[in-house]
Amino acid sequence: MNQETKKIFEKYKNLVEQKLDEYIPVKYPEKIWESMRYSVLAGGKRLRPVMTLETCRVLCGSYEQAVPAACAIEMLHSQSLIHDDLPCMDNDDYRRGKLTNHKVFGESTAVLAGDALLSFAPQVILQQTPSTVPSEVLLKVLEEFVVAAGAEKLISGQVVDIDSEGKQISEDTLNFIHENKTGALFKLSMRTGALLAGAENEKLQAVTDYAQKIGLAFQIMDDILDVTSTLEELGKTPGKDAQENKVTYVSFYGMEASKKRVSSLCQEACDILEKHGIKSDILKAIAQSINERVN
Repeated sequence: MNQETKKIFEKYKNLVEQKLDEYIPVKYPEKIWESMRYSVLAGGKRLRPVMTLETCRVLCGSYEQAVPAACAIEMLHSQSLIHDDLPCMDNDDYRRGKLTNHKVFGESTAVLAGDALLSFAPQVILQQTPSTVPSEVLLKVLEEFVVAAGAEKLISGQVVDIDSEGKQISEDTLNFIHENKTGALFKLSMRTGALLAGAENEKLQAVTDYAQKIGLAFQIMDDILDVTSTLEELGKTPGKDAQENKVTYVSFYGMEASKKRVSSLCQEACDILEKHGIKSDILKAIAQSINERVN
C-alpha cells in the first residue's frame, strides 16, 4: 500500500473510530455499555467498514451516507468476536492484543454485550443514516444486515464450525464454514456500500464477487497465520485451531497450497475490479496486503 493509499485508508479508519465512539454512549446500567465499547473500540484494522465506505465512494462519488451502516457492520463484527471467544465456543483469552470481553466483564455480561450489539447496530442504521437515502434502499440495507447476521449466514457458519471440531469433513463443508462464518461479513460490507451508492445490478454483482474472493482469501490467511504467528503478531492466541482440532485450509490442503490459493484469490479479486471498471486503489491494496502477509 503506497503512502497516498495508506493516507486515504487511515482517513476512513479514523472516521469510523470517531463515529463508533460517538454512536455508543455510556449510560445506565454502565456495565453493559462499557462492555460493548470495550470490544468495539479495541482497535483492529476496521477493514470491513473501510470496504463499505470505499465501495460507496467509488460507485457514486460520496461515502457520507454509508458511515452509519459501516459502523453498524463493525459492531456486528465485534459481536461475533465476543461470542466466538467465549469458553463455550473458541475459548480464547486474547483478542486484538487485549484480554477478551468475558475475561474482563465476565461471561454473562459478554454474552449480553454481544446480544446488545446485535440489536443496537440496526438501530444505528435506522437512526443515523441521512434522510436523503430513500426508504426502500434503507430497508434493503437492513434486510442484508439481518440476513448476514442470522441463522442463514454468520450463525450457520459458526454452528457447522463447532460441530466439525475433531471430525473429518468434506471440502464442501469447509467451504460452507468459511463462506458463512467469514465471507458473509465481507459480502455485507461491499453490498451495503453499493446499495447506498445506488449501484446498478452489474456493479452490485461485481462487488459481491470481489467480496467473496477476498473473504475466502482472508480466512485462508487467518488459518496460515494461526500456524506461523506469535501472540504479539496475531493479537490472539496462536495455534488455537490445532488445539481445538479444527479443520482449516492449512490442515486440509497444506501450507504451500494454501499460500498459492491466497495469491490466486487476490489476483482474481483485482481482475474483477478491472473487468467492471471499478477504479479503487484501496480495494486493490486490500487484496495485495492479504497476499503479502502470507507470501
